[in-house]
Amino acid sequence: MRRSREPILWVLFGGGGMMSALFLPGLLVVLFIASPLGWVELPFGELQELVGHPLVRLGLFGFVFVCFFHAAHRGRYTLYDGLQLSHLNQLIAVLTYGVATALTAAGAYVLLTFG
Repeated sequence: MRRSREPILWVLFGGGGMMSALFLPGLLVVLFIASPLGWVELPFGELQELVGHPLVRLGLFGFVFVCFFHAAHRGRYTLYDGLQLSHLNQLIAVLTYGVATALTAAGAYVLLTFG
């Protein structure tokens, strides 16, 4: 009997949903609203040093990874169940998870070449 990959995808979905719900709104507000408006002053030199640390890069990679796979899983099941495209299940899965993988690889490239 062949084992399903679905539990792994659901774990990535749940982890990505939790991470994106808890951290992404605050990160976006601080970086893209509060900082440009002058509400907070971000020491960008210190932030560059912080992001330069390998453990921080690994954490950022994990954050990006689970957020992209959460979005891919949500998009897949929106198309599959919401739009009743069950006959295209395999194609939708390949496209959504392929895009998530490509975006995660692009994020990894940016994190590795940052410096």
